[in-house]
Amino acid sequence: MLRHVGWRRICIINVALTIPLRVAQHYSGSVIDVMPLGNGHINDTYFVNTESRSFVLQRINKNVFPNPEQITLNLMALNKHASEADVCDISLKIPELLLTENGRNFFQDEQDNYWRALSFIENTESIESISHISEAKQVGTALGRFHRLTRTLEIKKLQDTLPGFHICPDYLQHYLEVEKSTAVPKNSFCADFIDKFQDIANDLEHAESQGLLSMRVIHGDPKLNNFLFDKDSQCVISLIDLDTVKPGLIHYDIGDCIRSCCHTTGTDAFNLDICQELLASYLKEMGEYLSTYDYQFIYPAIRLIPFELGLRFYTDYLVGNRYFKVTEPDENLNRAIAQFRLCSNVMEHEDEIKKFVMT
Repeated sequence: MLRHVGWRRICIINVALTIPLRVAQHYSGSVIDVMPLGNGHINDTYFVNTESRSFVLQRINKNVFPNPEQITLNLMALNKHASEADVCDISLKIPELLLTENGRNFFQDEQDNYWRALSFIENTESIESISHISEAKQVGTALGRFHRLTRTLEIKKLQDTLPGFHICPDYLQHYLEVEKSTAVPKNSFCADFIDKFQDIANDLEHAESQGLLSMRVIHGDPKLNNFLFDKDSQCVISLIDLDTVKPGLIHYDIGDCIRSCCHTTGTDAFNLDICQELLASYLKEMGEYLSTYDYQFIYPAIRLIPFELGLRFYTDYLVGNRYFKVTEPDENLNRAIAQFRLCSNVMEHEDEIKKFVMT
């Protein structure tokens, strides 16, 4: 998935760029340079500079997205909808899918790798942590506007790019199977936490199956560093990393966005002030389109997402780090511990968070 660190060019020494350079030339015959971009866990992303324009080039991880052409179809549907939608007060730029010089919307290399190019949104930056409460307000507003923009996009027009994504009961079942068979030494904190709170894995899916929550278009991965701030106005003007746009429950977006913004790294505490401002801004944009049950399940979503992510990190650690990129063997274990600690702190603040939702 796309990671955009201020859309700055990030030069990594000793990284072979021959292949992305060759691919970039299929999009422009005047490539000046190609550089690695961002810190994503899934796809390989590059900044491409040419004589006429700059753009983002990405190699899709087919181990994660086995049908990468579906990503292209979804982005085309989203681009079309955004250009036609009658929502004059929604000012979000959606990255445009670029064509190769022979008119194709993707490129496939000799190794059967799937590449795509996206427009580069100038004069923007992303951030890794909230440093001022106004940033939380901007993020909440932008997520609300994205949901307003896509609420009239028919979900049947979108492909399910990641079947099972965010379906926590399935993640739990997979973990239980892995836990029985793995030879990797178990971490008692993670194992005990999962065992104690595994019932919350069913909260949102059970509500959907009962008809209490409805499927809508979701971003799927609205972490803080996927929001682009205009450098001059400091307003969020774009939401990127659209590989996971698909039908789903918008509660997953709400929970993941709040998890990302409210996680205090180091202590793994949950920042209530950021949560309050982000939720207020989101609900100001989207609140009138939410049902009573939608409101009721916002807190369970905020509680669920760190549990789900910790479960996924820990399971990946037990199977040998096959999904998430790591730089050292225990990285996914440490990520899991941090998410479970965050989840625990969210549950300590249940009453306050519920008040924010109903204010």
